[in-house]
This record gives sequence, structure tokens and C-alpha cells, in this order.
Amino acid sequence: MTDSVRQFTTDDARVRKQDNEKTDGKQVAGRGHDETVVCPECGSTTLISDTEHGETVCDDCGLVVEEDEIDHGPEWRAFNSSEKNSKSRVGAPTTNMMHDKGLSTNIGWQNKDAYGRSLSSRQREKMQRLRTWNERFRTRDSKERNLKQALGEIDRMASALGLPDSVRETASVIYRRALNDDLLPGRSIEGVATSSLYAAARMASTPRSLDEITTVSRVEKDEIARTYRYVVRELKLEIKPADPEQYVPRFASDLGLSDESERRARQLLKTAKEQAVHSGKSPVGLAAAAVYAASLLTNDKVTQNEVSDVANISEVTIRNRYHELLEAEEQIQMP
Repeated sequence: MTDSVRQFTTDDARVRKQDNEKTDGKQVAGRGHDETVVCPECGSTTLISDTEHGETVCDDCGLVVEEDEIDHGPEWRAFNSSEKNSKSRVGAPTTNMMHDKGLSTNIGWQNKDAYGRSLSSRQREKMQRLRTWNERFRTRDSKERNLKQALGEIDRMASALGLPDSVRETASVIYRRALNDDLLPGRSIEGVATSSLYAAARMASTPRSLDEITTVSRVEKDEIARTYRYVVRELKLEIKPADPEQYVPRFASDLGLSDESERRARQLLKTAKEQAVHSGKSPVGLAAAAVYAASLLTNDKVTQNEVSDVANISEVTIRNRYHELLEAEEQIQMP
């Protein structure tokens, strides 16, 4: 047998094998993850799933490749988004703000059954034992107990500071990374949790000063600053220096100032940046001084004591920064 005849015979056998694979109504190309169903009539891979009729149809030749498919969708119909949400039976989405990401089951604290009736004393004792064992199973090792305590601290401090859920989520991710990279030995759980929240707030452009963080934390200011620098360096977090303008909306809102005062405060800070007055100065002090100066210029008039209480900074700092901002404003207006 010549080489050309042998090659022809091999090719013919391969074609017959492919035809046999097509007889069951579909051809599978590539086993494993790349399993693709093709049309047995024309070989097209453009197949459309008709969920209403439970069929898979070829878009090129119209052949019904599969029929009587199982509908994995809901058995109810909804005509608007609110109706769809009210009928949905799925649980809450996963979140990094819980040590188990919200995947475990919680036993409610109400001692009532599904019909709202109070449980008997025997059933209440049983449910209390179940709650105890449920908590023990949710934190099976020291790492999970560490994470549960830290995330609880982050949630408590974020609530006290009025930070949004996005900041809490970011802080939880930062703490998880620190825990996985073994950055906690030699440092307190509260210190790393506070540093994670401080970093997350700055990354989200909703910064809080170290003094504000310290008032709600269980660790000292020096430890927070030291741990923050260590976490940022080890995790290679990219955090820009705090901008004084980021503090202005919150200060103005807490003091009840008008939009005009807020705009004027922003203008004063932009002028200070152009004159390089902000270099080496605390952004919180500059923001507080700008808000105080703007309130006087727009006749809103708040006292230094009120600004000091809102910004958690001394009146001396506000006065010093206030004079520097006005001098910078005068220099830029000079011909």
C-alpha cells in the first residue's frame, strides 16, 4: 500500500468517526471546560436558547437541536423591579464585612415560631443551646475568631464616624490581606483594624483625621500612626496625601453653612495651593481655617470654638492657618 493510499484511508476513517458522533443530535468539540454544542445539520455554533418553549435552535438553519429542556428560572412572573425584588427568595449577598462572608446561618434572637407565637420555656432553652453551638461552629479556629473581633471593631468605628458601607468593605479587605500576610504578630487586633479603616477612608476620598479616629478607637494615636505606616508599606497600598478640600463638605454640613460658603472655602484652599501655603501643614487645620474664613466672608459667621469642635482641632491652629490663607488671598489679588 502506497503512502498516498494509506493517508486517504486514515482520513476516511476519521470522517466516519466524526459522522458517528453526530448521530446523537449534537457534536461536542473539546472536552473539559471548552465544551461547545454545534448544530448537527450545518455545523454552526450559533445556537439560541428559547426559554419560553424549552428548546435550543440553530440560528442559521433553524434546526431544533434540543427540546423539553428544564427551566431553571423562577416559577413566578414579575412586571416591574419592585415586584421582582419582593418575590425573590435568595439570601443576602456575600460581604467581606463578616468573617464568614455572610454564608453561615444565623438563629434569630426572637423566641417566636414561624407563626409569631411565643415559644415555651423548654423550647427557649433548646434554642439558646442551639445559638451557643451555632456561634461556636461559626468560629472554629483562632483565625476566624480574630477576624470576627476585628470586623466587629471596624463596623463599630465606622458607624461612630458615619462612614459608608463601601469604606467598611474596603477596610475589611485590607484587614484580611494583613491577616493572610502575617502582619499581626506583635500588634494588637484593634490597632490593625483601626489602621485599616483609616486607610480605607483616605482611599475612598472620605478621610477622617487621626484625632477623630483616635476618639472612637481603643488604641492610642501613636500606635495607630505607627501601625498605619507599617500596613501601607507591607501591603503596598497606593494612598495619596489627604486633600484639604475633601474635609470641607463635611465641616460645612456640620456647621450648617450655605453652598456659597462652601464654594468660597474651596477657592481659598485652591489659592493656598497655588501659593504653596499648604506645604507641610495639616490638611484638617487648613480645611477648618478655610471654612471659618469663608463663613466670615459670606456673613454666615460661625465662631472659632464651633469650628474647633467640628474639626476636632485647636483654636490656635485655626487662627494661624486663617491668617496664612488671607495673606495668600491678598498676594494673588495684588497687581
